[in-house]
Amino acid sequence: MSTRSLQERVLAANAALGARALSTFGNVSEIDRDAGVVAIKPSGVPYEELRVDGISVVSLDGERLAGLVPSSDTPTHLELYRAFTTIDGIAHTHSTYATSWAQARRPIPCLGTTHADYFNGPVPCTRTLTDDECGDEYERMTAAAIIEALEGLEPLEVPAVLVASHGPFAWGASAAAAVEHAAALEEVAHLAYNTVVLDAAVDAVPAALLERHFRRKHGAAAYYGQR
Repeated sequence: MSTRSLQERVLAANAALGARALSTFGNVSEIDRDAGVVAIKPSGVPYEELRVDGISVVSLDGERLAGLVPSSDTPTHLELYRAFTTIDGIAHTHSTYATSWAQARRPIPCLGTTHADYFNGPVPCTRTLTDDECGDEYERMTAAAIIEALEGLEPLEVPAVLVASHGPFAWGASAAAAVEHAAALEEVAHLAYNTVVLDAAVDAVPAALLERHFRRKHGAAAYYGQR
């Protein structure tokens, strides 16, 4: 089984994460569901030093199949892929404004149409992990908290979650789409921060306006762009 094209896509997505200044450390992965493998950034390797043959390839059980030692966040990615079959790419960043909301342990409210273009409602923030959850199963329990925060939501309609005191995870239909959602998340986090500084009592965007903007770009009735 050749995994090179998967590794190439994941290499490009991780390079984009660095180039867009979304994170000085973080990782992107993509799953090939037919092959049952995931490619992910290798642990501790700077973006500018990444090479296609070094991109880690693991089974859904976490066995390393190719490349360098995978990211320490690999168990989080694998758990999310198992839980949500509609997502095929995941990006974890420590981008400044999204991480600031995560450190404040606050969801990002939907305050305007820029947010509504990408997220069908607030971006959730997980609960704080317990002491036991910060033990040997920490990365897997991080995923469990993300899954819990998404209860009742469609992952592709709210394609990101803030992990309390840690940072954001974003996802999409591919590694490239996950990076795009991570970039959108950082932008709306910045806008929301500026907005609440200007008016701490500001209300969320009206539901009808949120629905109009989200559905312009998403779902069967979408009409934005060249279709």
